[in-house]
Amino acid sequence: MPRGDLFPEIGPYETGYLPLTGGHVMYWEQVGNPRGPAALFLHGGPGAGAGAVHRRFFDPAFWRVVVFDQRGAGRSRPLGSLVDNTTPDLVRDIEALRQHLAIDRFLLFGGSWGSTLALAYAQAYPDRVAGCVLRGVFLGRRQEVDWFLDGMAAVFPDAHAAFVGFLPEAERHDVLGCYMRRLNDPDPAMHLPAARAWSIYEGSCSTLLPSPDTVASFAQDRTALGLARIEAHYFLHDLFLGPDGLLPGMAALSGIRAEIVQGRYDMICPARTAFELAAAWPGARLTIIPDAGHSALEPGVRRALIAAVERFRVAT
Repeated sequence: MPRGDLFPEIGPYETGYLPLTGGHVMYWEQVGNPRGPAALFLHGGPGAGAGAVHRRFFDPAFWRVVVFDQRGAGRSRPLGSLVDNTTPDLVRDIEALRQHLAIDRFLLFGGSWGSTLALAYAQAYPDRVAGCVLRGVFLGRRQEVDWFLDGMAAVFPDAHAAFVGFLPEAERHDVLGCYMRRLNDPDPAMHLPAARAWSIYEGSCSTLLPSPDTVASFAQDRTALGLARIEAHYFLHDLFLGPDGLLPGMAALSGIRAEIVQGRYDMICPARTAFELAAAWPGARLTIIPDAGHSALEPGVRRALIAAVERFRVAT
């Protein structure tokens, strides 16, 4: 039966590090039932990393849950590295992890950038995807990046002013490029304040109601550095997807079932994008949460995500 809240806290039954190309090493863990159907959690950002709370969207008595940190993020090494760090690299990393763990097919679970990466992997390896649970959809198009960098000022003018105002006035003509230069400066006195300013901006706009705890978690140095540096790198390169993003490739997913959960007042990834994805995906069911923003942990969103996973459980 669908639950009303997250499952209890649980630790992994197996963890490991998988060597990748470009000097990267991926942290991964498995949680729940080793003999159950596999579900893969894809974190956001890019660069945010996964946390213990993300294990709790799945019934551990049923699912074999795989959680990992993408290149340069979280517990993967080296933190914040941009070497060979592109969307195609991340897609290949997922396939390498699937093979390493001898998994036939995954249920993909991802929000925000995690939804982007889930779609990119599903388009490349549709036969390896048992279904998708997506939240806060981001399709990797230039207009979505422009909205993040500038459009959110329409709703969060104070947060946007702090984001842009962190830069000296002479650098504000090119917010993304000038943040990128600061984030890549080897001096922590230069890159850490820039990372915190970027990450706090995102955290401040992520929930329907103000959430100091959310902002504080985004402001932590390791989280901020991985998120800001990698996110700016991906934004600067059109998410390595091209200006039209992922919509042109949706025909490859025509036989895959999906659950899409979208906060009505999601300001990071506005609801229009989820509507466009659902319209292009015959197998998708879209659920709009009327009193939520972007965060997966807002009450209505987390309840809907758990219910969506449970519906896949019934169909398994």
